[in-house]
Amino acid sequence: MSDTNTLNSLLQPSTGSDIAVIAPDIGSWSYDDLDSEVARLADILAANGVKPGIPVSIILINGYEFVATFLAVARTGAIAAPLNPAYTTDEFTFYMEDAGARVAILPSGAHPAREAAAQLGIKTIEADLTSSNGRLHVTLSSNGVELTSMVDANTPAASDIALFLHTSGTTSRPKGVPLRHLNLMKSIENIKNTYALTPDDTSLIVMPLFHVHGLIGATLSTLNSGGTVVVPPRFSASAFWQQQSETNSTWYSAVPTIHQILLTRADDDEAPHESFRLIRSCSAALAPTVFDALEDRFGAPVLEAYGMTEASHQMSSSPLPPGARIPGTVGQATGVEVSIMADEKTGELASIGERGEVVIKGENVMWGYHNNEEANADAFVDGWFRTGDQGVLDDNGYLTLTGRLKELINRGGEKISPLEVDATLLEHPAVAEAVCFAAPDEKYGECVQAAVVLSGDCEQQDIQDFCRERLADFKVPDVIYFTDELPRTATGKIQRRHVSAAFVNSE
Repeated sequence: MSDTNTLNSLLQPSTGSDIAVIAPDIGSWSYDDLDSEVARLADILAANGVKPGIPVSIILINGYEFVATFLAVARTGAIAAPLNPAYTTDEFTFYMEDAGARVAILPSGAHPAREAAAQLGIKTIEADLTSSNGRLHVTLSSNGVELTSMVDANTPAASDIALFLHTSGTTSRPKGVPLRHLNLMKSIENIKNTYALTPDDTSLIVMPLFHVHGLIGATLSTLNSGGTVVVPPRFSASAFWQQQSETNSTWYSAVPTIHQILLTRADDDEAPHESFRLIRSCSAALAPTVFDALEDRFGAPVLEAYGMTEASHQMSSSPLPPGARIPGTVGQATGVEVSIMADEKTGELASIGERGEVVIKGENVMWGYHNNEEANADAFVDGWFRTGDQGVLDDNGYLTLTGRLKELINRGGEKISPLEVDATLLEHPAVAEAVCFAAPDEKYGECVQAAVVLSGDCEQQDIQDFCRERLADFKVPDVIYFTDELPRTATGKIQRRHVSAAFVNSE
């Protein structure tokens, strides 16, 4: 396959002087700057143990250093394996060992990842932003000595693995997901086409780059369109609108949690009523009430997308106007085949309007989990990848997700979609955040319970009465826990098993 199917061909500026990356309060880099930086770093890495096919753990916060280093590792033909910098030593040890990492790239100074690498005998390389001749660039060093030796980096093939990530492990031990250059480039192309991204677009990055949402969904897709990425070290609600204004950002992509934070603060922060070309929401269900509030307050179309690591991120999305945006759906397939499977044993597909498991096919889909034959045998049926999500397709190809199959609440044989209950809870004017989950019940096997964060005074009975007017009795939460904060993953996701453990198991 041609080089156009590898990350080596990712950068697509109109001219080399176009701005590629802005790090707020630090500096900016053109496409020429970034391309020469990536080539230089790749040659240094190639001379210092980064060989084709070896996994390289990247433990860096969001910023120019991450973008340049990630692309440099990919350019050598090695496998980039980014990790959450906030992990503990034990977590780093597990993920590095599971990926088979041979090199770890991290910032200078003490770090839990350094301890993990030492325990595993993994070589460490420090990546830091330094200044010379009035320009900021990435310096690589090892044991305090700058690395300067270089050899020509190998050119990867489209079928080579470029990225290694782990699933969230919602129902079991995290599984390794190897994604090839062609998987990533197909997904990037799909995202770019879906949102009609051009060199005129600027993406304000609020999601971590160690996850496909921030990396593929917002950053690499923008760079492939010739646009600009604004990469602060982390999401800051108090700095968000200033960053947007100073960089003229045209879009951002986030989990619902971040959208809700921005909405809550909007008036106090004097947020503009119109600024973005589009607002994208992904990685968790967006309640219709939040969808409406976003569009009303920020004056931009809200496009809900559906993605997962195994699909190199995006599988479906709401279309841009004048296409229909239907709250509660995740839009239509985007360069990917999406169907509903009625029976995973026979591979029989469901009829339009019939619920079943969401299954997908496409060049963006991984070829299989890492060293996990049992998981692979379960994940693929007749060439379709089983997402583990339950959903339904309408006549126009709009997909509505009704929950994770293993998270459906089975109350005495009645299957309850937690997403439906969540959405109803969020309609209550005093509820700011909500998540429901299954809890053990002597009579019914499972019952519905929920945890909520309030924005006003309210009692459990008030919320239950409100739900009862909108839901069948068996769907109304039997117990509602009030909390100041819901447990979340590092990427802002709410996993029901964690919420259940935090509240039910603590009773």
